Amino acid sequence: MSKNSLGKTINLIYIAAKVRLGFLIMACTLAGIAVSPASTLTPLEILLLAVCVLVASSTSGAFNQWFERDIDSIMDRTKKRPFVTQELQPTNLLNLWLVVISCTALYFTYRVANLEASLYLFAGIFTYGIIYTVWLKRKTWMNIVIGGLAGSFAVLVGSAATGNTFSTAPLILSIILFLWTPPHFWALAICFKDDYEKASVPMLPVVTSISITSHAIFWHTFLLVLLSFTLIFYGMHWVYLIFASTGGLYFLYSSAQLLRKQDKSWAKKTFFASIIHLGLLLLGTMFDAMIFA
Repeated sequence: MSKNSLGKTINLIYIAAKVRLGFLIMACTLAGIAVSPASTLTPLEILLLAVCVLVASSTSGAFNQWFERDIDSIMDRTKKRPFVTQELQPTNLLNLWLVVISCTALYFTYRVANLEASLYLFAGIFTYGIIYTVWLKRKTWMNIVIGGLAGSFAVLVGSAATGNTFSTAPLILSIILFLWTPPHFWALAICFKDDYEKASVPMLPVVTSISITSHAIFWHTFLLVLLSFTLIFYGMHWVYLIFASTGGLYFLYSSAQLLRKQDKSWAKKTFFASIIHLGLLLLGTMFDAMIFA
């Protein structure tokens, strides 16, 4: 295989497996470790756990694109995905390999951390791959609300690995992730409302008005930003507060503008603001934990 062919194959796998989303889920796990009161994990164990989460998340992402290739072919935003173009062949054998790879990641999570962390990782990939993708996405506007639990479980993988699953800070962070997912995807759904309508996917802007959706986005954002500040009382410090405040207030401002103007331009800005907010929030937990270790 030539270097160009190898590079193209890697790029196709990267896209089909939603590896970029996998890195975000991995960061949620690292943040779960960072906000936990104590950890005996070594740097090598943390690295191995992060890789397991990335791999498991990517397998569920690949299954998501395999299963949704029919509606992806209808939507302009997704019609060039590898399973739609058949640059990657959507075979049943692929799903068998995804199961094998997922089970391998779960086993190594158990070996590196513990059974509880492995169970939370399973819950996360099952929520995204089956509950959201197969059962809910085409049936109810609550799809992304319940599907948002996948990110929450990623946080709990990290806290379980440290033996602090039910500590207050990781639980708060998991709730923040649960509240973050709907406004993130609803803002995107406003931008591509016509696409979702063509594919008969009942995202909130499709089944109701942009006005109601923008209200839902704003209040979810308000609650999650407010809740993010409470981590200051549970082990986080000024470093985290700077990161959380910068991203949170920007996200809140964008969602307030969307509520006021209710147009696709501000929906797009709110979508990107949500990404900036979560990135800063997760980085804030990790930097704070490293500085004040």
